[in-house]
Formats: sequence, C-alpha cells, structure tokens
Amino acid sequence: MSTDQPTPEEETTDAPEVAAPEVQAADTEAPVVEPTPEAPAVEAPAVEAAPEISSGLDIGSDADEAEEPVERPEPVIRGKVDRHGVAMGTGRRKTSVARVRIKEGNGEFIVNGRKMDQYFPILRDQELIMRPLKAAEMAGKVDISVRVNGGGSTGQTGAVVLGIARALSAKDHSLHHLLHDGGFLTRDGRMVERKKYGFKKARRSFQFSKR
Repeated sequence: MSTDQPTPEEETTDAPEVAAPEVQAADTEAPVVEPTPEAPAVEAPAVEAAPEISSGLDIGSDADEAEEPVERPEPVIRGKVDRHGVAMGTGRRKTSVARVRIKEGNGEFIVNGRKMDQYFPILRDQELIMRPLKAAEMAGKVDISVRVNGGGSTGQTGAVVLGIARALSAKDHSLHHLLHDGGFLTRDGRMVERKKYGFKKARRSFQFSKR
C-alpha cells in the first residue's frame, strides 16, 4: 500500500516564507519650535490693604509693656491725728483691745505704765510688736504709749500690732500701702469657738460610759 500524502516534516519545509512587515524608523529629531515674541508686561492694579482687626487678645505684643500701671484706690485710714499732732489707732485681737498713741520722740515705748519689754517679757511678742515700726523705718524715731486690756498675752500682742499700724498710717498716709502689703493692717478675726450644749467644750464631748 503506497502512501502519497506528505509527511509533517515535508509540509513544514515546503511552506513558503512570509516576510515580516518593514517597520519604518521614527524620526528621532524633535521639531524645532520658533520662539514667539514676548508680550508687553501689564501692571496689576494696586490693591489697598484691608484694615487690621484686633482680636482683643494681644498675646505676645508690646501693648502690655506700654500699658500704664494700675493705680491703687484711695486707702481707708482707720486712725486719726489730733490737733497736737499725736496719731491714734485702735487695734483688736480676740477679746483684747489696744489704744495706741504715737508722737515724735526718741523711741520710748510704754505699755500700761510699764516699759514694753517688761510688760511683754516673751521675746517673740516683742519682735511681733516691733515689726510694723521696722517696716515703716520708724523704730527709735517716735514715742509710743499703749493702753491695752482684755485677753491674754497673744491677744494683746496682736491688738498692739494692729493699733501701731493704724496709727502710723494715719500719721503718714504714704505708709499705708507698705503696711498693708506686710499684713499689719489686716485684723485677725479668729476667735475661740463657743461652747455647745451637751459638750464639755466647743467640740469635746463627755466621756461615754457604756454601763
């Protein structure tokens, strides 16, 4: 039996060759662009700046430095000066009342007819009494006479200090702010708490008995 059909190898070899389409090379040179003449510059119309609106905070600005210092209100003088130039002031602390009289002198200090260091032997009380005089730089320049009654040594000391400060502020009004900043013109309003019914003292109750 004869086979006249071509083999697969013969078919592949006898097939006509197909030429690939030729690819034209692209021009690599870019087209030359001629420069256009520059147009004349047109000036923009001037725009007026809007007025600045202050926010009211002024944080970090120099406005605070330019502010004037705040003036203090007029002081309330609680002492007085008589026609002889003697300054008088009344001080209170707890149940003690001190009436102080200050006049020009050499630093004499009398309390209830006795010298101050004899009437107040405790050194702490003497230092407290002399503090307003040292703050006003009047120690040794004025004579002080004090009449004090009621309370104990602590209450009388506080009353004398307040009375001296009030008398000094009445004698020289310019010393008022200095004495006020030092706390000498502020009355200490602390008092002993009253006893309550059913208690031994203000808050101390009687001993509880279970039987």
